[in-house]
Amino acid sequence: MLYLLAFLLSFSIVYLLIPPLGRLAFRIDFVDKPRQDVERKIHREPIPLTASYAIFIGFFITYLVFARDFTMETLALFIGGVLLLTIGTVDDWYKTKGKDFPALPKMIVQVAAAVLVYLAGNAFTGFYNPFSGDYIVLPVVLQFLLTIFWIFGVTTVINFSDGMDGLAGALTAISAVTLFIVALTKGQSTSAVMAIALVGVTLAYLRYNKPPAKIFMGDAGATFLGFILAVIALDGAFKQATVLSIFIPILAMGVPIFDNIFVVFKRFIQGKSIYQADATQVHYRLLRAGLNQKQVVIVLCLVSVCLSLSSIILLLIQT
Repeated sequence: MLYLLAFLLSFSIVYLLIPPLGRLAFRIDFVDKPRQDVERKIHREPIPLTASYAIFIGFFITYLVFARDFTMETLALFIGGVLLLTIGTVDDWYKTKGKDFPALPKMIVQVAAAVLVYLAGNAFTGFYNPFSGDYIVLPVVLQFLLTIFWIFGVTTVINFSDGMDGLAGALTAISAVTLFIVALTKGQSTSAVMAIALVGVTLAYLRYNKPPAKIFMGDAGATFLGFILAVIALDGAFKQATVLSIFIPILAMGVPIFDNIFVVFKRFIQGKSIYQADATQVHYRLLRAGLNQKQVVIVLCLVSVCLSLSSIILLLIQT
C-alpha cells in the first residue's frame, strides 16, 4: 500500500505540473526549436524544455514523504540533483539559442554530484566471494573510482539515450521497475520508495512525451533521471552483492549502457570527442533503417524488457 501511494503521489505531481510549466516555457522562450540541418532534431515544431522541474519536484516530494529518512545520503542526493538540474538547464538554454554548451563544465558537475554521493556513504564497497562466502572489501581508492565511474556513466548514458520522443523516459521506467523488484526482494524499503517514485514521475512524463511529444525534459531531466537510477542501484542492487548479482543493475539498464559503450568506442576510434553530439545511437540507426519513431521506441523497449527479465532471473538464482 505504501508503494502504491508513493507511485500515485509522484505520478500526480508530475502530471499536474507539466502543463503549466509547458505554458511558462513558451512565455520565456525556453523551447527546443527544430533545426533542419541537424539530424538529431527530429521534431518540426518548438517543444517546451521544462519537464525536468516537474520530475525533480515530483520525485523529491514523494521521497521525503514516504522514505521518512532525512540523512546525509538524502542531502547528498538532493544537492547532487540540484547541481545536475542547474547545469542541465544552462545546457538546455544554450540549445534554445542554437548553440552548444561546452562539455567540460557538465562533466565537472556530474563528477561533483557523484563525489557528494560517495562522501555521504553511498558507495560500491565490495562483493561476496561465491566460493568462500567471505565479503571482499575493495581498497578505498577503488571504491571511490568505481562509485564515481558508475554514477557518472549511468547519468551520461541516460542523457545520450534521450534523442527520441518517449525513449529515455520509457527506458528509465523499465529500469526503475526492475530495481524496485530487486529492492523488494532484498527488503530495502528506502531503495524501493526511490524506485517506485521514479517509475511514477517517468510514466507521468511519458503521458506528455510519447510520440508526438508535447514537452521535453532536456539535458536537465535526462541527467537527473540517470543520476537517480545510478544511486538506487548503489543503495540497493549493489549492496551485499555477489559476483553474479553485480550484473543485475547493468542488465536492468542494458539498452542505454550497451548502446553507448558502442557509441563511445566508435567515437574514440574515429578520434571524436565522446561528448560530441551526433546521430550514432541505436535509435538513430534504426530510424535510418526505415523504422518510424514509434516502432523504434517499441523495439528498444522490448529489448530493455528482455534484459530486465534476465536481470530478475539472475536475482532469483541468487536468492
